[in-house]
Amino acid sequence: MIDNNSITDSVRRKLLVAGAAWPALAWADAVRAQAKPPVLIGWLNLGAREPNLDTLNAFHEGMVGLGWKAGVQYVLEERWGDGRRERMLALAQELAAKKPAVIVATPGSIAIMAAKAAPTIPIVHLGSDPLATGLVKSLARPGGMITGLSSVNAEINAKLIELLVESLPRLRHIGFFADASGPSYGNFVKVVRLAAERYRFEASIVHVVKPEDIEPAIARLAQDKVQALVLLSTSLLGAYREQIVKRALAHRWPVVCSTPLFVEAGALFSYSGDRAATYRRAAYFVDRILKGAKPGDLPIEQPTKFEMVINMKTAKSLGLKIPNSILVQATRVIE
Repeated sequence: MIDNNSITDSVRRKLLVAGAAWPALAWADAVRAQAKPPVLIGWLNLGAREPNLDTLNAFHEGMVGLGWKAGVQYVLEERWGDGRRERMLALAQELAAKKPAVIVATPGSIAIMAAKAAPTIPIVHLGSDPLATGLVKSLARPGGMITGLSSVNAEINAKLIELLVESLPRLRHIGFFADASGPSYGNFVKVVRLAAERYRFEASIVHVVKPEDIEPAIARLAQDKVQALVLLSTSLLGAYREQIVKRALAHRWPVVCSTPLFVEAGALFSYSGDRAATYRRAAYFVDRILKGAKPGDLPIEQPTKFEMVINMKTAKSLGLKIPNSILVQATRVIE
């Protein structure tokens, strides 16, 4: 005869043993999950690392906000061009050989190189107009392997010139650094010509493609007797910002550009999309792609936050009085 009480006791003992094992199994699963190798994310940037640490930090902040832990769940494989465009295709190929899950590339011309070097790897594009460069079919549905953010450079450069003329209405001759090898060069020239006609100034455009072009370009502008300098290709020139600003100020030219880095080095002011906001938002696209979204289905966004940084110390050293109509637009003032 079977003892029902003994069966109950036996089952109870088994359940107690199994229950005790569940926390251990859960812990083992957690260990296995932690042991999973981190996702590799490629980082391809025409600029230099040191002046762009703020963008790196902003990207990491964005990833943390989305639940990703650097060094544990993802790692960055970085490649920096130090302003030398001729190096970028080789760096893109080197990065592609690492087989990252996604590549963050900036500016737009570098995203083109990344797409050429890694046609099957998703790319988060930052900067320039991807429609104008032919990278995507539309902003709403990019198609292919590219998504990200457009920097609306034409509008920003037009605004930059407008702010300069409003700040210094007596300007009659303005010099421009432009990267003739970049995909947006045609748009830059169009913006400058329209502004020159509208505000009645003479424009001298010099081509700066590599760092060795900087000194001859400044000498040419000095010969042309320009009264101010506008930088249209700051990704290329960022690594040499102190040299450029120092040489320009020696000629008593106020310098304006589309990145605060130059203002911190002594330029008069900058106007641009909010750099930190842009790179934090880049994390959103990376997160979506790592979770299975197709890059071509993610609409390309345009900046919604802009920043203007003014260096009042430079203004005083040049004997310039910045109008209140300009000062009230500043998001940051360097005294």
